[in-house]
Amino acid sequence: MSQIFIVVPAYKEEKNIVATLDDLKKYYPVQNIIVVDDGSPDKTYDLAKLSGVKVLRHLINRGQGAALRTGTQYALDNGADVIVHFDADGQHQAREISEWIKPIVSGEVDVVLGSKFLGKKARNLPLSKKILFKIIIPWHNLFTGLHLTDLHNGTRVLSREAAEMIKITQDQMAHNSEIQSEIAKHRLRYREVPVEIIYNQYGRGVKTAIKIFKDLIKKSIVG
Repeated sequence: MSQIFIVVPAYKEEKNIVATLDDLKKYYPVQNIIVVDDGSPDKTYDLAKLSGVKVLRHLINRGQGAALRTGTQYALDNGADVIVHFDADGQHQAREISEWIKPIVSGEVDVVLGSKFLGKKARNLPLSKKILFKIIIPWHNLFTGLHLTDLHNGTRVLSREAAEMIKITQDQMAHNSEIQSEIAKHRLRYREVPVEIIYNQYGRGVKTAIKIFKDLIKKSIVG
């Protein structure tokens, strides 16, 4: 049976982390759920520890890319066959993970990326974000060489082999585009799957999406 590890990067998520971990624990053993607290000044670390899952901690805030790198390496070091990246803010649905991982467990693809625009509704998606996605996605596909219907919702599954090939060097949010560039660079097989995203008041906002877009443009210019 494949060893499934769930990596949860978390920064200032004291309002969401307990509910997110309780949801994950319904489906996966605590030893396979890895929270990387990215130097949160609030109670995120303490609450995650009380949940019984494995908690790693950055002493200072380094960014989501750095947290995913730390968690992914921990999962590889502990025998993971499949690694799921899962947001801490309550926007993802743990019940869907079994569907996300199927194409990888069956050996059909190396990477699975979630899309909220494939058959499922993104609940409470602000209109401003809808417009922004329409602008960003064609640019993103042009620069990364992939053909995606969505981006940057944080839903991602990697086979062990893919996780070993993909190098995350971007500490901040540009890691999303970097990972997709790595998928193209290594000619990894990928597939999008429908995901349900529930946007809430604590999730990442339009400013973050704009910052991602700026990072993408900067990366395309300076490399």
